[in-house]
Amino acid sequence: MEGKVQGKNDVSAETPIPLLTPYKLGKFQLSHRVVLAPLARQRSWNHVPQPHAILYYSQRTTKGGLLITEATGVSDTAQGCPNEPSIWTKEQVEAWKPIVDAVHAKGGIFFCQIWHEGRVANTDFWPNGLAPISCTDKPLTPQIQSTGINLTQFPTPRRLKTDEIPQVVNDFRFAAKNAIEAGFDGVEIHGAYGFLLDQFMKDEVNDRTDKYGGSLENRCRFPLEVVEAVVNEIGADKVGIRLSPYSSSAEARDSNPKALGLYMAESLNKYRLLYCHMCEPKRETVGEKCDCPHSLLPMRKAFNGTFIVAGGYGREDGNRAVAEDRADLMAYGRWFLANPDLPKRFALNAPLNKYNEETFYTPDPVLGYTDYPFLEDTE
Repeated sequence: MEGKVQGKNDVSAETPIPLLTPYKLGKFQLSHRVVLAPLARQRSWNHVPQPHAILYYSQRTTKGGLLITEATGVSDTAQGCPNEPSIWTKEQVEAWKPIVDAVHAKGGIFFCQIWHEGRVANTDFWPNGLAPISCTDKPLTPQIQSTGINLTQFPTPRRLKTDEIPQVVNDFRFAAKNAIEAGFDGVEIHGAYGFLLDQFMKDEVNDRTDKYGGSLENRCRFPLEVVEAVVNEIGADKVGIRLSPYSSSAEARDSNPKALGLYMAESLNKYRLLYCHMCEPKRETVGEKCDCPHSLLPMRKAFNGTFIVAGGYGREDGNRAVAEDRADLMAYGRWFLANPDLPKRFALNAPLNKYNEETFYTPDPVLGYTDYPFLEDTE
């Protein structure tokens, strides 16, 4: 896939732009570097993926393109909002299969993002109305969540006991196993944006005094145990992780995010992970973009595998990031949502559809989901 640029004397010349050059991601041959980022969609009734997701994901599939699913729960305690998909029951696994098949039929590479929300949850969605779990018993202050639901008050979380943590690790392992059974090419472990794994990593949330709290090494112990368990279950060549050391989303801040990001990047090398997907410091929360002097470059240099970057990028700065070797792949969320043919639009430098934030999380199976027009529909 190539883009047209103007050469001397305004003569149109065919030349590849960095985002649209091929890339070898482990055993997967990518035809371009534009990745569908994981996006919460909240259209999976009762946490079971629905047939309308077949069209949604296949619309955004290109031959040799990498797609990452919306965050998918690893257990009955992992969900915090309505209609988020899961992958811990047989019914859920079977529901994912035709969606995965549709992506593969068009030549796409499909990874399932697996997560646990921890304290960023509402008791209404927990079994038997139990309190959500976390590394702490400190509740979040009332806020509008990234999912668009205004939870005026969060319940007080229950601090996980030391001997309970291995069960949560096993939940991630089992979800990864199920993802492979469903046909996915691999999984992305969600360790970003203030959810459970991020809660353990960030020192302004984690106030534990056991082996999972205190020092940087201890705070990262649980996420790395999850990584190890998932790698042992399905193989490192099928595993990535998403991290956001600089993010303060869901009140998950760290006093030294650079040290945290570097420690994780270096520690992940031991497991030979396929990729590390990091969120830019310039996106401090899921919904806001700001100027920031920090950089992911030290983490990029420290990590030995493929490095994916996300966070408010467009075509031009995405091209620069790849050209300057600050990233191997670029993940796009909102722009890919609103432009199902985003790689083609980047190739042609065509105008982009604007996204409608009001329909990000509505449960409608079409509106704001599969009704964004393709380029040929707008010509």
